[in-house]
Amino acid sequence: MKRGTILFLKVTTFIIGFTLLGLCIFVLPGLARDAAEMNPEYAYLRFPVLFGLYMTALPLFLALYQSLKLLKYIESKNAFSKLAVMSLGHIKNCAITIIIFYVAGIFLLAFQNALHPGIAMIGAGIIFTTLVISLFTAVLQELLRSALELKSENDLTV
Repeated sequence: MKRGTILFLKVTTFIIGFTLLGLCIFVLPGLARDAAEMNPEYAYLRFPVLFGLYMTALPLFLALYQSLKLLKYIESKNAFSKLAVMSLGHIKNCAITIIIFYVAGIFLLAFQNALHPGIAMIGAGIIFTTLVISLFTAVLQELLRSALELKSENDLTV
């Protein structure tokens, strides 16, 4: 892969990470406060929902870190290694964790009769997107694992 492409992906990953960190620190608390003021009957859900959003941010940041590690492996011509397979596995597990958190959050909000259809659609979109990422990384992980097995068989033959 060209060095410029990897640099672009690294910069993009950092931009995504810092943007999400800024949203978590500066935007989400204000949105939670405004939502509690506009809907006082659901104000008791302000901190649990905020806590749930922060809990889903943790595996997202871990997945971004693992993607940076994977890009480092690719840059150092070490893409076909067990470390790369492990990084893909971590990204897949982070995506599954995010799916579990969002499904649990949607069910909890539904049981509280506080699930607005717009919030449900956003949650469903996040779940679907994360599911696609999880499946894609699982396929890449299996493909890389198969390539490693072929490589080790060829190394033993020669």
